[in-house]
Amino acid sequence: MNSSTSLYTAHKKMGAKFIDFAGWDMPLHYGSQLKEHHCVRRDSAMFDVSHMTVVDVDGREARAYLRYLLANDVAKIAQLGQGLYSAMLNDGGGVVDDLIAYALPSGFRLVLNCATGVKDLAWMRACAADFRVTLQQRDDLAMIAVQGPQAIARVSSAVGHEIGEKIRALKPFAGVFVPASPAEDGWQYARTGYTGEDGLEIILPSSQVEGLWWQLHAAGVSPAGLAARDTLRLEAGLNLYGHEMDESISPLRANMAWTIALQDSTRNFIGRSALLTERAAGPQDKLLGVLLTARGVLRDGQAIYIEGCEQPGVITSGSFSPTLGYSIALARVPVQAGERAEVAMRKKREIVRLIAPAFVRRGQPIFKA
Repeated sequence: MNSSTSLYTAHKKMGAKFIDFAGWDMPLHYGSQLKEHHCVRRDSAMFDVSHMTVVDVDGREARAYLRYLLANDVAKIAQLGQGLYSAMLNDGGGVVDDLIAYALPSGFRLVLNCATGVKDLAWMRACAADFRVTLQQRDDLAMIAVQGPQAIARVSSAVGHEIGEKIRALKPFAGVFVPASPAEDGWQYARTGYTGEDGLEIILPSSQVEGLWWQLHAAGVSPAGLAARDTLRLEAGLNLYGHEMDESISPLRANMAWTIALQDSTRNFIGRSALLTERAAGPQDKLLGVLLTARGVLRDGQAIYIEGCEQPGVITSGSFSPTLGYSIALARVPVQAGERAEVAMRKKREIVRLIAPAFVRRGQPIFKA
């Protein structure tokens, strides 16, 4: 039997079509994936992301533990509520998971992928053996992502003037906590997201999430499902675990070098040695964006052929782009790939264009036609 979030009843009332996502009954869409996608690009929409795995890390060595566990360095976090994107690596430098770490009033909060939550926790506990830390999975919390150019304004109108002012003052990856009663967790607002648009991710007690959902809806925020979430992140060129990265792929091969903090030579994080060896050897391939303006849809797993290269590349994520009106993809290709390639479709090869791996930000194409 699948798990369901605290918003399951609200989703049913809104006419959601459900799918099984990593053992959870989650909304795929509420009637029109395209409409939901465009709502995010043009106004705002909200996603139930309460299936994500939330783990609080506390204890006197919480900071030292996370400096060892993560490729990015939590020492960069300068203020309460601030978030830090990072990969959690294995000894070979492969990505166990990607996550965001937030500074709590006491300790840190990690938001991990749903599909990898069980193995992530097992890995984290094994790595914590030599540290005085406690790890607590927060199944009592829920999470809503509100995304789009009007997201901040609409959330502010839903939660009131005082909190709205704090939200509007947030910079990207900054956060604010609104305290509750001593017996209850407060609400966490973070200016983060997974769509290439402005917005917030709100973590709050599960018992209060349905009330917020209906408040946001009354403020003009439409619901959106996992289908739109995937096309939005692909247009933004954002990685998806299990596609652009996994335990056999390092951050260097997933365009995540910027998340590796090597400046402190005394910090020995898991996977550091493997990453330094890989970097010294030079890249074996690269992750690029793919454009197909002819008819057809690019799909995960399709081979992509590069002139002069014996071995083809592979599409890691592909779909139709509602914003652009044609198909786009991310692909891992040989390092010598140029600006053109071919993909086998309908028993023939179609010419595709290779670009930097991002297509749309803030509702506009970000590449030169």
